[in-house]
Order: sequence, then C-alpha cells, then structure tokens
Amino acid sequence: MLEIGRYNRLTIVKEVDFGVYLDGGERGEILLPAKYVPRNVAPGDDVEVFIYLDSEDRIIATTETPYAQVGEFACLRVNSVNRVGAFLDWGLDSKELLVPFREQRAEMVAGKYYIVYLYVDEASERIVATAKINRYLGQTPVDYTFNQTVDLLVTQETDLGFKVIVNNAHWGMIYHSEIFTAVRRGDKLRGYVTHIRADEKVDVALQPVGYKASVDPLAEMILEALGREGGFLPLTDKSDAELIASYFGCSKKNFKKAIGALYKKHQIQLLDNGIKLGGK
Repeated sequence: MLEIGRYNRLTIVKEVDFGVYLDGGERGEILLPAKYVPRNVAPGDDVEVFIYLDSEDRIIATTETPYAQVGEFACLRVNSVNRVGAFLDWGLDSKELLVPFREQRAEMVAGKYYIVYLYVDEASERIVATAKINRYLGQTPVDYTFNQTVDLLVTQETDLGFKVIVNNAHWGMIYHSEIFTAVRRGDKLRGYVTHIRADEKVDVALQPVGYKASVDPLAEMILEALGREGGFLPLTDKSDAELIASYFGCSKKNFKKAIGALYKKHQIQLLDNGIKLGGK
C-alpha cells in the first residue's frame, strides 16, 4: 500500500518528456518529475521515492531526501510565517512543511529551530507538523534492555542534562555527568540505555556501560587514531579531561583504562609526552 509522507519502492510504468510515471497501485500512476529521475532507468525498473502532495494537492514523487518522514521527530528551521501558520525547511526544494497555528506551542519565529512531529492530516492527506509532541511520545510500552543501543534526538538542555527522544518513541535523559563531548539541541546521536525510571522515562549514556563494553570499542578508536596520526598522539593519563574528551568523546577514567589495556597487550608505548603505536 502506498504510504504518503514516507519512502516507497515503486515500479516505473512509462516514460514521458517531463519525467516518468510510477505504479501507485490503487492511487493510480504517480509522476516522478524529470529532474528527479535517476540515470539509466527504464519502464519495469523499481525506484525508491518519497511520496507527498504538491501545491495543487496531487500525489507526486521525488528522489530528494527530506529531513524527516511522517511518524518521525525532527529539529527544523522556520523559513517563514503567514496567516496560515509556520513553514519549515524540510529538505525538499519544491515543498515546505506547514505547522498550523493550532499545532504550535507558542508562536513560531522565522529563522528559529523547533522540535516537531510529522503526520498526515486525515481530512486533506497533507503532510503537516506539530510542535505539541508529547501526545506522540510514550504511546508504546517501554521495553529496553540494559546497554541496548538506541537512537536519540536531543530536544533541550536542563539543569540535569539533556532531554532526548529515544528511538522516536519515548522521553529520555542524558545526564551532564555522562557527557564528554559537545551536545546541542537537534543533534541525532547513538546512545545506550542505563536505567528505566518509575515514570517510564529512559536514562541513557553516550558510551556503552561497563568495562568491556566501554573500553574495548574505545581501545579500537585509539588504535585507529594512532594509525591516522602517524603512530603518535599527545595524550597521556595525566592529560586534561577536556582534551581527552575532545579527541575521543570519553571520560578520562575510561581513556586510562583503554590505554592501560593496550599497553598490557604491547600494542602501544606510554611516553612522557603521549602514546606511541607499537610495543617496546
């Protein structure tokens, strides 16, 4: 079934001067304009396209990549505001994303970024967005395991840390004590589940939890960095924690564990001014 506001894999049924038509099943043939048609395709080939409604409410396809699909959250910039609502930069040349006034938590301002959720308006089939995102979070059971890898969207900074959306489904928090690199609103990050709270909020870290989980990947990162930098890095177990975090996005404690493990395996040398690739 064709999904408006999402990627669909459709078959080319015919070529015309201004593009190709795709098989939209019950929705009929759908135009993919010529400027978006991939090279060396012909009727019978399948293409991956994003489906939306154009300015005249006709279903149309594109091979452009929007910043988010229907059913997803995103941090998007307001291009303009008029009597209808706010229009966001959605990543499509030919289409902006509308946030009606009724779906704004506070009046949106051109040039600013907002966290929104994309959905299809049932009456018009138009893709729209809402800044009232709470209604779309926590609608499914919180079913995560300790140290599970999850996708994060950073929404705002608080006194405790950064609020995040976890796996496009639940509220979560990264505490300041778990952050060793720059984090900003709108960042999309990989995280690791550390705790499920009684209110079903999810605590996450930006590094795997536990010695083996955190140190082994970090040790690999250190070896890769040494390889890129000619076999030497000006970092030691006495280096400033912020300097270490700027290199590897980790705590000084985990860095010390990682280089200690590499030293024991005779993979690095510990010098007064840094670490060197290779054993003695």
